[in-house]
Amino acid sequence: MSLHVFAYGSLVHAESASMTLGRPVTPRPASLTGWRRRFSQCRDNLACEKSFAFADGSRPRWILGLNIEGGSDPAGAVNGALIELEGEEELARLAVRELRYDVAEVGAAVEPADGGAVDRVLTFTAKREHHAPEPPEGAVILASYAQAVEDAFAALGEGQLSRYRETTGPHPVAVVEAVLVEDAIPAGNPRGW
Repeated sequence: MSLHVFAYGSLVHAESASMTLGRPVTPRPASLTGWRRRFSQCRDNLACEKSFAFADGSRPRWILGLNIEGGSDPAGAVNGALIELEGEEELARLAVRELRYDVAEVGAAVEPADGGAVDRVLTFTAKREHHAPEPPEGAVILASYAQAVEDAFAALGEGQLSRYRETTGPHPVAVVEAVLVEDAIPAGNPRGW
């Protein structure tokens, strides 16, 4: 039985996913119905495993990332990519990367763009303590993260970036430049966002 992860944000980025899994990854375009994508995952930039600062040294308190939530989006199915895993140990590696997320089964709601079949499909949704339906005051999105996600969807294939934008909507807070100033990031996890 095959095991896949439905990626809808930075995991769509082949180089980033490959770094985490320690092997080459080729994301396969797919869509997910019955869910919507939003910038509703929130981390405390002053108290987590990595902290980013502005050029003047000040640090934003809250940083937002992408999340999917149950409930259909008026724009339609969320686009993303399937990443085939070579076993549970790879899922464990992704879980370390996605430490602010829980694993959810979504197999029946996933449709590969190539029409191929998939057995078991999982995805990551924000843990309750990291879910922010409304952004906290002063929250920001890192420009490096926003750009990596857009680059990933542009590389996924024709029309994927525009579909990503349609099913995500505008950024709910400012997109800012910031650099990593402190880290205790596990191996294989991105350091750019």
